[in-house]
Order: sequence, then structure tokens, then C-alpha cells
Amino acid sequence: MGDVTRILERLRGGEPEAAGRLFDLCYAELRGLAGGVFRSQKKDHTLSPTALVHEAYLKMTGAEGEWKDRVHFFAVAARAMRQVLINHARDKGALKRGGPGGMRVTISDAVAPDGREADLVAVHEALEDLQHLDERQARIAELKFFGGLENQEIAEALGVSLRTVELDWKMAKETLAGKLGGS
Repeated sequence: MGDVTRILERLRGGEPEAAGRLFDLCYAELRGLAGGVFRSQKKDHTLSPTALVHEAYLKMTGAEGEWKDRVHFFAVAARAMRQVLINHARDKGALKRGGPGGMRVTISDAVAPDGREADLVAVHEALEDLQHLDERQARIAELKFFGGLENQEIAEALGVSLRTVELDWKMAKETLAGKLGGS
């Protein structure tokens, strides 16, 4: 059992210091994930990777009792980061594609082999559309884009086989590539 899982058990057991220890232990990894999202951002962006981590963690605190283990914690973190980014983009008036201040993200090479960027709201909308077609495929894409999870970790988080994740990811990539103009 890893350190994160042990701390999560203490948190569920009501240990008050556990939440602080959890944040300290996971901060570097969460910051790394957030930093990845911001690599394609303008230098004068009004939301920093540090602010994203802090806002996402605050959003997550309502779900403390639900975190089962490290993988589940990072899956919840991926969802929280996505929500914070979308809310920030909307607050900045970026609902119209290409609008001033619109956040852009680098799409996975698997979806856009040229490594191009896409509007964050467009990615969000493509994931929403995919969710209507296949919820698990959308969740897999979210965990890859916003959580940085590997296929085996996604399989654990979703309670499915590695092969299921690989097949669903292949289909999700094709769907998203089409929606984002990558095919």
C-alpha cells in the first residue's frame, strides 16, 4: 500500500492532519500535471499552474470520504482541474472559439499527430459530445488529458481491464480527432 493510500485511510478515519499531509505529498505531482496543461499557454495567462492546483484541491475537498486510493485521488483531481479550467475560460469570455483570452491546450499526439493546439472550450465540448456517445470513452480521454494517467492506472480507476481501456481509447481518439478537426 502506498503513502497516498495510507493517508487517505487516515483521512477517512477522521485524522485532522491527514488532509494537509495528503496535499503536501501530492502537490508536486499535481503541480506537474497542471504545468503540462500550461505549457501551451501565453506567458501572461491569468491562471497559473499553482493556482490551478490550489483551486482544484479546494474543489476536491468535498469528496474526501470518496477517495479510495492514489489512482482514484488523481482521477478526481483530473475532473476538478478540468472544471476549474473550463470555469476560468468561461469567466474570461472564451466561450466563443478564438475569442480574446481563450485558453488553448496541446492535444495528445494520438489525437492530433501534428501536436497542434485546440481551444480548451472546444476540447471540453468534444468531451461532452463523446460522453453522450460513450461515457467510459469520455472518462478515459479526460483522465489522459487532464490527469496524466497511464492506461493501467485508468483501468484501475474505472474498474475495467487494461484491454478495455486500450480499445476504448482507440475509439475515443478517432471520435475526438474528428470533432477537433484532426482527421
